[in-house]
Amino acid sequence: MAIRPVRLYGDPVLREKARPIETFDEPLAQLVADMFETMRAYRGVGLAGNQVGVAQRVLVIEVPAEEEGETLKLALVNPRLSEASGQQVEEEGCLSIPGVYDDVKRAMKVRVQAQDPQGRPLDFTAEGYLARVVQHEVDHLDGVLFTDRLSTLRRQFLRRSLEGLARGEMPEGYRHPAGDSR
Repeated sequence: MAIRPVRLYGDPVLREKARPIETFDEPLAQLVADMFETMRAYRGVGLAGNQVGVAQRVLVIEVPAEEEGETLKLALVNPRLSEASGQQVEEEGCLSIPGVYDDVKRAMKVRVQAQDPQGRPLDFTAEGYLARVVQHEVDHLDGVLFTDRLSTLRRQFLRRSLEGLARGEMPEGYRHPAGDSR
C-alpha cells in the first residue's frame, strides 16, 4: 500500500469524466488499497479515483456506522445513483480543495448500484451522511466539484481562495500528510 498525492483544485484530472472499469484484477485491488491508505492519511471520509490522478470509476468511503464505535468501509466500482429523494443541506469540504467549506444541497436518500473490487454487484440505499458522501464522490467521477453546486454568488465569494489553490498556494496551516506543506 502507498499514500498517493491528492490532486488539488486546478488539476485538469479533477474535471475529467472517469472511465468505467472493465478489468477486476490485482492492479485494481492495489489502487483501492492505496486509496484507502491515502484517504486516511489525509483524514478524509471519501476519495475518488480522479483525486489520485486515476480517471477511472472507483471510489472509497469510510464513515461512522450506525452502531457506536463502528465504521462502514466501502469500495465502489462503476457506481450509479438513482431514486434520489428528500433533501439535506450541510457543510462540505474536499481533500482536493483544502481550506474551502460551504453548505451544499444533496438528496437525503439515494439508491446506489455498483460493483465491488472483485466485480460482484452491489445494490443498496444510502441515507443521511452516507448518501452525502456517496453523492460527493460520484460527482468527482463525473468531473464535478462541490463548489460547482454552489450559487454563482457563493462561488464568486470563494473565487480568490480557489484561484490561489489553482496557483499552488495552500491555505495557512495546511499540512501535507507526508509532512511537507506542498
